[in-house]
Amino acid sequence: MTEIEENDWDIVIEKKKSLLDLQLKQVWEYRDLLVLFVRRDFVSFYKQTILGPVWFFIQPVFTTIIYLFLFRNLAKLSTDEIPGPLFYISGITIWSYFSETLLKTSNVLRDNAGIFGKVYFPRLIMPLSIACSGLFKFGVQLSLLALIMLYYVLLGGGLDVPWQIVFFPFLVIIISLQALGIGMLVSALASKYRDLALLLGFGLQLLMFASPIVYPLSSLSGTFKILISVNPLTGIIETVRYCLFRHGTVDPIVLLYSIFFTIGSFLLGIIVYNRTERSFVDTV
Repeated sequence: MTEIEENDWDIVIEKKKSLLDLQLKQVWEYRDLLVLFVRRDFVSFYKQTILGPVWFFIQPVFTTIIYLFLFRNLAKLSTDEIPGPLFYISGITIWSYFSETLLKTSNVLRDNAGIFGKVYFPRLIMPLSIACSGLFKFGVQLSLLALIMLYYVLLGGGLDVPWQIVFFPFLVIIISLQALGIGMLVSALASKYRDLALLLGFGLQLLMFASPIVYPLSSLSGTFKILISVNPLTGIIETVRYCLFRHGTVDPIVLLYSIFFTIGSFLLGIIVYNRTERSFVDTV
């Protein structure tokens, strides 16, 4: 029997050659698997549900009604000259996508330990599929925001569609990368330290009120404004509102800080995630 030469194998699994081996080329080669995982997440979510995608509308609508009552009517918080429904739905839509992507990514190693221990594929596929699946819900909620914007435009409510809206997809990518980066970092560390997963859920509740979701940055001053600006989501959220409604505090320094933080956290998350996935099955 002749020996099987190396060229006869379809796939050769080798150890990573360096710390900066991000496996992005392998992710592209397995893009069909990424599509399958996205489809799986979509089907499993709607299976045995009656209303289906309608749930994506129900959550922001009811949350907006509660926010209008609590923060606009009772607390008298400013909405930065943006109609209340638009102000709150835009913040809820952004926050919902960010928080859900972050939470699901932070548990990706633990939740998929059974698959990872049996089948080989680039492990980055899993967190990327979470971000892509979340984009569908984000798009549905964004359509609700677009309908309300159209309502105010047609009724002459002092609202028009600014040209800056062309930058909106770029900001969505930044939000997605930031959630993925932090989520992969937490997922890698939580494979050994389970307390981090619990701490993240509590921390996200606090982070929402440390982000300009229910109030604009312009309503703050002094130390509070500086502290909120340190939040890497602040510059992105304010820029999103400016791109959509031409109202918001767009500070180039705060925005650049958010972008560089996102790039740094995403690269660090991939590096730590890739190093952890080699041996995490032994610790999960």
